[in-house]
Amino acid sequence: MRRAVIAALAATVLGSIAMQADAGETGLHEVIGVEDDDMLKMRAGPGTGYKILLGLPNGTVVRLHGCDQTGSTRWCKISLKQSRGVKGYVSWAYLQKI
Repeated sequence: MRRAVIAALAATVLGSIAMQADAGETGLHEVIGVEDDDMLKMRAGPGTGYKILLGLPNGTVVRLHGCDQTGSTRWCKISLKQSRGVKGYVSWAYLQKI
């Protein structure tokens, strides 16, 4: 029983690390998982206390420059693919590598 619990915990930790590594890859990513009537908020800094710069709907293509953990959220610095001068931070949970 103890081995089964340890194996399950190890699988969970390794899966979490793999997801974070994927999200930390630089390059082009697409916004996914945002509710239909909402947008992913791009912020001036890595946290909800920073000013919202703009909203990004699902399908928006961004260039990921790197990610950092702030509290329980992994925040990624991005720029818009079509307007590289527009930069900010979003939660990595809404990004998918393309």
